[in-house]
Amino acid sequence: MRYKTLSPEKKWIIIGIPVLFIIGSIMHFLYDISNQSVFVALFAPVNESVWEHLKMVVWPIILWWSLYYILNGEKNNIDKNKWFTSALLSLLVALISIPLMYYFYTGALGVESLIVDIIILFLSIAFGQLLAFYYYEYGNGINYIIPILIMIFIIYIFMYFTFNPLNLPIFKDSSTG
Repeated sequence: MRYKTLSPEKKWIIIGIPVLFIIGSIMHFLYDISNQSVFVALFAPVNESVWEHLKMVVWPIILWWSLYYILNGEKNNIDKNKWFTSALLSLLVALISIPLMYYFYTGALGVESLIVDIIILFLSIAFGQLLAFYYYEYGNGINYIIPILIMIFIIYIFMYFTFNPLNLPIFKDSSTG
């Protein structure tokens, strides 16, 4: 498959891999740069817990896919059922991949590594975007309202648990305990 023969929306999905990685990486520092703003805490990690680091994919992926649809959906006659189902798939794969890979390597090797964490962020985004690309090309999609409602629920859950974390390892700040 050649890049030049891809539709604009498929190019957007592929271009999203490095762009989402860069945006997610920048988000890691936003809370501290903002002098610990409560508003910024809603969408940027507030500590070193795995849960908070998942925000580095939640907002970028949802906004990336939504922005393209808002700007080009009608013009390019995008099937919104397939588009938003693909977006949700990208998000879920990234959200599941990060803790799975993180806990696998830290548990198996007994170490933590910033370089490995960065690679995990990139791979999680890549896995999500590539699976979403495949689904967008070959899947049928479900009613677009369902993926949008699920994404809104995910946003709500992340906002809620920022201020009300559970007493579970995934919420534990690895730097302070």
